[in-house]
Amino acid sequence: MKRALLWIGLTVLAVAVTVLLFLPAAWLGPMVERQTGGRLTLGDAQGTLWRGSAFVGGAPGEGGSVTPLLPGRFSWRLSPLVLFGQVSMDLANDKALAQPVRISGSWSQWQVSAGELLLPAEGLAGLGAPLNTLAPSGTIKLSWNLLDIARQGQTVAVQGRTVLSLTDMGSRMSPVKPLGSYEVAMDWRGQQADLALRTVRGALLLSGSGTLQNGRLRFSGQAQAADGYEDTLGNLLNLLGQRRMVNGKNIIALEFR
Repeated sequence: MKRALLWIGLTVLAVAVTVLLFLPAAWLGPMVERQTGGRLTLGDAQGTLWRGSAFVGGAPGEGGSVTPLLPGRFSWRLSPLVLFGQVSMDLANDKALAQPVRISGSWSQWQVSAGELLLPAEGLAGLGAPLNTLAPSGTIKLSWNLLDIARQGQTVAVQGRTVLSLTDMGSRMSPVKPLGSYEVAMDWRGQQADLALRTVRGALLLSGSGTLQNGRLRFSGQAQAADGYEDTLGNLLNLLGQRRMVNGKNIIALEFR
């Protein structure tokens, strides 16, 4: 009897190990959807949980298809030590990431190595008015230093700094191309980030500051045309908001509450 139980136990263990080794990558899609509140998913997932690839897309509606949101496919290598609470994963995408990113830590706390992510400017139109009317174009890059991320109940706390660089941005509503290059710096302190917007160069001058807390943006800034571009950018500025005179110049207030 003991020998039979031993063989049954070994068989069950072998089956369990085999299942774990070959868990399909497709299972990750629903997990990503749950963690992002149904906003993101993995499309065309190939390989296994431990070594696979997929593209990042918007979660489809009922009967819909997954639309890629980022260029290229992300490939990953996940250590089986995650089963024992130790996370070690390498993430690569030669079209979207400047270099592979390493994620390490535990089930509830992670460190993300410094990196850069290329984002399509066309995706900004999905944020609604006035961006969907402006139809922005250009190159957008998100860079970050070493990030400490921790799960706190149903929320996530982040420590570190991220910078969103918008280079040679344009709009179908403006004859001036490009309009300019800009940076949005975000200093993360737990569930809140302090934002600062500045113009690097260009005909359209943008500036401002604010906070992002629990997914809610509070921002106060302004937009104006550089000297010599007041008439050319008049229609574009009207789309951004109402004009007011400050020191003899037309200023557009940018307010998000």
